Amino acid sequence: MLSAPAPGLLPLLLGLGLLCRGVAGQYSSDLCNWKGSGLTHESHKKDVEQVYLRCSEGSIKWMYPTGALIVNLRPNTLSASYKHLTVCIKPFKDSAGANIYLEKTGELKLLVRDGDRSPNKVYCFGYDQGGLFIEATPQQDISRKITGFQYELINKGTASDLHTVSAPCRPCSDTEVLLAVCTSDFVVRGSIQDVTNEAEQQESVIDISANKLYRQKSKVFQPTEENGTWRGQIKTPLKCGVRPGDGDFLFTGRMQFGEARLGCAPRFKDFQRMYKEAKDKGLNPCEIGPD
Repeated sequence: MLSAPAPGLLPLLLGLGLLCRGVAGQYSSDLCNWKGSGLTHESHKKDVEQVYLRCSEGSIKWMYPTGALIVNLRPNTLSASYKHLTVCIKPFKDSAGANIYLEKTGELKLLVRDGDRSPNKVYCFGYDQGGLFIEATPQQDISRKITGFQYELINKGTASDLHTVSAPCRPCSDTEVLLAVCTSDFVVRGSIQDVTNEAEQQESVIDISANKLYRQKSKVFQPTEENGTWRGQIKTPLKCGVRPGDGDFLFTGRMQFGEARLGCAPRFKDFQRMYKEAKDKGLNPCEIGPD
């Protein structure tokens, strides 16, 4: 359901079609991150400012918010279509002073309400669902208000990305597991040593001992003093109900806002079966060596 625009927002929306006449354009020299101040709007508080970023991840930091921002995000790759992209934003812990909306053809849907203190919450939406429209809320004192968030553009055509974002607790199909092995940011064989549930964050932290490291893009898993083993931590939503268990698993996943997020994680013996069956039929999307 679309949320009703806040008081004073309707004139801003009516002006969207006349941007070339009344909107200040802000091209950041850093194409991934933007930092600006609403104090430049002091004499005309209903200005709408454009922000253009061309990057797969970065941040927005708007100090002393007044008026509104339109944030235009583009990936840093050439593409004829962006329909396969998912946009995720993670507000800063103390973000305040503005509402964040999804805007498409003049209609607004509230995404993040000013003052929402949901810890570490990530908001995701399809690229084709609209752009980001950030409107400052009326404040008696804006001197301590900063609205900000990190953002990521994710290819939802990638199995590991799609699973992590849209259905993190659902067991993966054989096809999803095999694709995740080829496309994930990390792939390891190991066992669960401990699970710490963080009720306030609504997350579980899984402590993993890995005996086989197939791939990792970031240093999630570090070698231990014991030869041939690595230790690392992966996060997953608390609602998934992960518990310590015996036996080896194949852990896959992706990095999201600097944290390792769990993707597909079948028991290793099940992965061996999937891999062998696909290899016998010539259907393996990539070679990994499952032994």
